[in-house]
Amino acid sequence: MTAPDPATHPRQFLEHLYNAAVTRAMPLHNTAACLPPPPKGRTIVIGAGKAGGSMAQAVEALWPADAPLEGLVVTRYHHIPPRPEGLPQRIEMVEAAHPVPDAAGLAASQRILAMVQGLTRDDLVLCLISGGGSALLTLPAEGLSLEDKQRINKALLNSGANIGEMNCVRKHLSRIKGGRLAAACAPARVVTLTISDVPGDDPSIIASGPTVPDASSCADALAILKRYGIDVPADVLSQLESGALETPKPGDPAFDGHEVHMMATPQQSLEAAAAAARAAGLEAHILSDEMEGESREVGKVHAALARAVALRGQPFSKPCVILSGGETTVTVRPRQAGDAKGRGESNEGRPGRGGRAGEFCLGLALALQGQSGVYALAADTDGIDGVEDNAGAFVAPDTLQRATAQGMKINGFLDRNDAYGYFEPLGDLVITGPTHTNVNDFRALLIL
Repeated sequence: MTAPDPATHPRQFLEHLYNAAVTRAMPLHNTAACLPPPPKGRTIVIGAGKAGGSMAQAVEALWPADAPLEGLVVTRYHHIPPRPEGLPQRIEMVEAAHPVPDAAGLAASQRILAMVQGLTRDDLVLCLISGGGSALLTLPAEGLSLEDKQRINKALLNSGANIGEMNCVRKHLSRIKGGRLAAACAPARVVTLTISDVPGDDPSIIASGPTVPDASSCADALAILKRYGIDVPADVLSQLESGALETPKPGDPAFDGHEVHMMATPQQSLEAAAAAARAAGLEAHILSDEMEGESREVGKVHAALARAVALRGQPFSKPCVILSGGETTVTVRPRQAGDAKGRGESNEGRPGRGGRAGEFCLGLALALQGQSGVYALAADTDGIDGVEDNAGAFVAPDTLQRATAQGMKINGFLDRNDAYGYFEPLGDLVITGPTHTNVNDFRALLIL
């Protein structure tokens, strides 16, 4: 596909780069090389994640038609892709809630765990794992209710904890994560196909690593809960303190003969976007696929770099594109009575609407201060920024000016984490719908 002219259509050009990144991570392009041959016995497909539906369809399309295939995969609501014409369904797909787990995810997890009981050495388990699986594959530890798990999950999401910290806690409060699912499959062979959505592509962090060893400990989980002031029931606290909730560790024979294949990664998607930019005649620079930190602060750092390029041609010459990925965090700030309202909203003490990508764009726009020649797009590669219907947002040199003309002051929106409320009236939300894959944050700055 021919790229739009970046000088005359900067937004469309940045969306073109985003689409190149997403396309690189689509399961159908990446699955064939990872599939083992059919076994002598049964092949059970299980899995969880935002890409679960498209991963399952890729396996169905590529698995030999005369070889047995069955299973169950859970994905986020509205994330099952349209079925290709003529493709028979052999793997059941169900939907559940993300990012806070629900009863549908609990029921699916119970069914998946039951499905792998009683297997033999002649059987194969294909486990399809992608980002979002931590919430979708929920089976609370003994003494923990679904309501407890939901409360703890919400507290972690709002705390500013990074994905590694969140998933350390999730693994130790689960009967299926942190390698426990692989142990349940024994003695069958387990082959895990993974799409990475985490900095560093550590399979033990992706979806809380249900089929891989876990090097973290109960003590680590306790320290994280204490660090962020998150309470757990007394019985669960006692089990963490005693080590009763410990996960299977590296070297455990439960993982003997198992394989993990990394099908798609954030770096690969950034490289695809960079190639698309270079094909359009622009230099492209990838900062990192592992960026973490508060979204608004990461936005400010990107703004400082963009201004240096725009004003001084350092450290890169313009025109150019700057790309980054990773997983930033948002610490949700309680909204207090008397906060700046913005567009007639009531003061009800509730936070605003938005996600990591939108908050990055707020921090970026504030720090850019209308810098000429700088455009940006930040979006989640799964097509959903947090829990809203947008993937992210777009920033232009006139963003602040257009917002001010509508009576919107950006600081108030930052104070209440309301990126959606800021960019929606400007027409600058990026809305793609679910993409059926997930390699996490995508950020692109165009400097002309």
